[in-house]
Amino acid sequence: MSNVLLNIGYGNVVVASRVVTIVSPQSAPMKRLREEAAGRGKLVDATQGRRTRSIIVTDSDHIILSAINPDTIATRLAHEGPFGVDE
Repeated sequence: MSNVLLNIGYGNVVVASRVVTIVSPQSAPMKRLREEAAGRGKLVDATQGRRTRSIIVTDSDHIILSAINPDTIATRLAHEGPFGVDE
């Protein structure tokens, strides 16, 4: 069985079935979530040095930071091919 990969920007992908939620990072609770994940060693920064525009929460309790907007990632997850590109 192959896992479908979700493009989260700049050459980074995650296993689509592991994504629980995709949220915007601006609120105080999301900032706390990010800090707590960093303290637990569960933070993955996939922004490639760019501004964080979305936070992806996985079922393994990892927090992934992406420089792509949450709407864009959600659209890729729902409507496009495995790598976020129309097939």
